[in-house]
Amino acid sequence: MNLWGDRVGYSKYKYEGLLNLCLEVFQRLGYTKEDSYTIGEVLLLADLFGIESHGVQRLTLYYKGIRNGSIKVKNHMNIVKESPVSVVIDGDGGMGQIISKKAMERAIDKAKKTGIGMAIVKNSNHFGIAGYYSRMAERKGLMGIAMTNTRAIVLPTYGREQMLGTNPISIAMPARPIPFLLDMATSVITRGKVEVYSKNNQKLNYGWAMDDEGRKTDNPDKVLKLANGNTGGLLPLGGDTEIFGGHKGYGISFAVEMFTSILSGGLTSDEIRGNNNTNGVCHAFAAIDYGLFDDKNAIEKRMSAYMQKIRNSKKAYGASRIYTHGEKELEAYEDRMENGIPINENTIVEIKEICDYVDIDINNYLKKY
Repeated sequence: MNLWGDRVGYSKYKYEGLLNLCLEVFQRLGYTKEDSYTIGEVLLLADLFGIESHGVQRLTLYYKGIRNGSIKVKNHMNIVKESPVSVVIDGDGGMGQIISKKAMERAIDKAKKTGIGMAIVKNSNHFGIAGYYSRMAERKGLMGIAMTNTRAIVLPTYGREQMLGTNPISIAMPARPIPFLLDMATSVITRGKVEVYSKNNQKLNYGWAMDDEGRKTDNPDKVLKLANGNTGGLLPLGGDTEIFGGHKGYGISFAVEMFTSILSGGLTSDEIRGNNNTNGVCHAFAAIDYGLFDDKNAIEKRMSAYMQKIRNSKKAYGASRIYTHGEKELEAYEDRMENGIPINENTIVEIKEICDYVDIDINNYLKKY
């Protein structure tokens, strides 16, 4: 059954065709088949989860980054510092998905040996959805945490200069029947979502962004142009003042910056923006064996029971359902694997331009439902 309906300006495509297209595109751009699969898998998990802003519409970002040299295809990751529970990795300007998967794998290996593993990365690039990496740990029976800074586009509370990134954080933990998966930006909206609104000729909700004079704006194209400057931009979670907790979103964003750029010695979000063609994004990953604290089965039962109690709790007026984090993503995943992934036709036009550049016939891969 299709739970999500049809959307104007979108067509649905099969997962396998989209994945094979990503494999071919990235191999022709110089990546191995294994690394191309990693990039494609991260991108399409976003689309399957219903996070269009970080799905295949991001292909253009990576294609441009590879062509202008801000993403190095032949990079050489190296370990800066390591202990039994931690590692600091220099990504040498490579593709964020490849670097991040390897970093989380190291954190998982350390957690299996010592109970806790952390990997901090500097000099990387956009890594897709944070939930992919926290979920890696969850699927190994561990608690997973992933976060990243980004190019600055977010304003501090009462400020109008771009000082912070959208700085997402994700936490995942096993539970039944649905694992816990929190994946959130620390801004009200992500840049990728602004791009989606622009493609759909939709206005932003008032209170998501400010113009270069520090006034609220609902114009997505104006916000995207602001991203190339240093004033105006997106607002932190809670909005532009302390009334609804904007200072809290600002504080969480700063905390992500602390775990990523400050600990690694890499670039802070505002420095990424002006870094002479090198992105320099920083990430942080952690894997925790919660068996350190109690019997793992007992912890998982408590987690599962509490999540179910929340789902079953009394609903607000007019509400029919309470979701726990990860529930919507799982339902979207199942629906899109069965009924196809909706892709904006403007995104298809962008992907076709990439295919033309690498000499691929897009029609050999994209099959509509």
